[in-house]
Order: sequence, then C-alpha cells, then structure tokens
Amino acid sequence: MATIDDMDMAVGKAEGGEADSLLLWILVWSELAAFGALLVAFMVMTVMDTDGAALLRSHLHPGLAALNTVLLVFSGWQAALAVRRGDDGVRRPLVIAALGGFAFVAVKVVEYAIELRSGIGAAGGLTELYFLVTGFHLLHVLFGAGILLLVAWRPSRANVLMIATLWHAIDLVWLVMFPIVYLT
Repeated sequence: MATIDDMDMAVGKAEGGEADSLLLWILVWSELAAFGALLVAFMVMTVMDTDGAALLRSHLHPGLAALNTVLLVFSGWQAALAVRRGDDGVRRPLVIAALGGFAFVAVKVVEYAIELRSGIGAAGGLTELYFLVTGFHLLHVLFGAGILLLVAWRPSRANVLMIATLWHAIDLVWLVMFPIVYLT
C-alpha cells in the first residue's frame, strides 16, 4: 500500500511539483509560526492580566468551541479520506470537509454574536487579542473551505494533497488554540 509520502513524491515528479511542495511547506510553517506568536502573546497577556483573563473567560462559550472542535476534526477526517481515495470518489469527501468548515464558521459567528451581546469588551486588550486570534483563524477556515470546494469541482491529485495539508494545518492551529483560549 502506497503511503501519502510516496504519492506526494510521485505527484511531485509527475507534475514538477518539488517547488510547489516546498512553497506549500513554507506556507504551512509560516502560518504555524504566525499563530504560534499570537497564541504566545495571548498566554502572556493572560498571565499579566489575570483579572481581565477571568472576565474574558466568563464571557466565552467552551461548549460552542468544543462543537467547533468536533466539526474541524470531522472535516479533517473527510479531507484525509479524499487523499486516500485518489482519483475515485474524491469529490464527496472534499465537499463534506468544506461543509464542515462552513458549519464551523456559522457556529463561530453565533458565538461572536452572543459574546458581543454579553459585554465581552469589558475585558480590555485581552478581548482584542481574543478576537484577533480567533478571527484570523476563522478567516483561514472560511478561505480553506472555499478552496476545498474549488478543488472538489476540478480535482487533481496535487491539489487534493495540497489543500488537505493546509486544512490539517488549520485543524492543528485550532486544536492548540482551543485549550489555550477556552480551557485554561
């Protein structure tokens, strides 16, 4: 049974994708570094302003965030299925993955609306950082879900591998962000 690395190498050789693969990994690592810096800043701010952190967390909804975690993990599983299926039946799991991403966006918008009505702004600068970190991630999910649909519409092996890799990076960011923002 061929591994994803074997398939990725075959795609790279067949389509001249070594440069594409390098650019993909530069993008993934730069995104992880950017989110890492934001999350470190968030953690530092929570230590420096414990009262603001407690106030912020009193307005957050970990249940909705947990639902979003399930949606992204399920969506990532569908993206992985698309990679495993190769050319046969790749569209359906990509569309389902995209729908999971759009569902994440919908839940997050509802969460933002509830938080804004509850007066979350009283937590000061930490609130701004919360919206920056989670909003930046939300934009990545929205963009990634759109790209999943584009790839499902006109799939190629290289594009399926690339979007699945990016989608998993977006998932990874949320899996790290969830406990830092909502559970600590």
